[in-house]
Amino acid sequence: MPSDPEPQVLEVDQVSYAYLGRFPALDQVSLRIAAGERVALLGANGGGKSTLLKILAGLVFADSGQYRAFGQPVDEDVLEDEQFNEAFRSRLGFVFQNTDAQLFSPTVRDELAFGPLNMGLEPDQAAQRVDDLLDLLEIAHLADRAPYQLSEGQKKRVAIASVLVMNPEVLLFDEPTAALDPATQVWFLDLLDDLHRAGKTLVVATHDLATIDRLADRRIVLGEDHRISGP
Repeated sequence: MPSDPEPQVLEVDQVSYAYLGRFPALDQVSLRIAAGERVALLGANGGGKSTLLKILAGLVFADSGQYRAFGQPVDEDVLEDEQFNEAFRSRLGFVFQNTDAQLFSPTVRDELAFGPLNMGLEPDQAAQRVDDLLDLLEIAHLADRAPYQLSEGQKKRVAIASVLVMNPEVLLFDEPTAALDPATQVWFLDLLDDLHRAGKTLVVATHDLATIDRLADRRIVLGEDHRISGP
């Protein structure tokens, strides 16, 4: 008998979205992402890659169509339910392109502890998670520094750590290799390999065709008409 297909963790069905109701970003986009997949979103600026990531992250909501995550519909109303919101946010992490929009705590250690503490972990458990991530991502020496004092590569590591500390099942990255020096870029690609081997589902919006073979196994192209333009 054929093996069962991988469960779909993210499902977008005929989703459309326009900024201010009149500037189209997505037009009837449908997409299925299975558990453990590595998917790249490609396309020109303005094609809708970042908007699609924000819909997957529950940061903006489709004007029409439906989005389901982990088998459940996700919209503005259901995310008002505190229990659902907490479960959704703990299972899916989003690393912004602009790390300054993501990092807000006084120190790196505070930044990493924010998520676990707000999800109800005991302080000692949260502290252990933070120490583990600081060591894993080789940023323990930055623990007591303010994020604004860091280089772009260091900020990117801290932003990724602040998401990984929640141990999400799905990771969304918006232009993750932009502005990274070569050494940090290699470090990031190695990290993605490790996350993939650990069974994480990875979705990456990128222009970086030079690294696409390391970033993803499946590519999805959003055209200038804000639709998926090919397989």
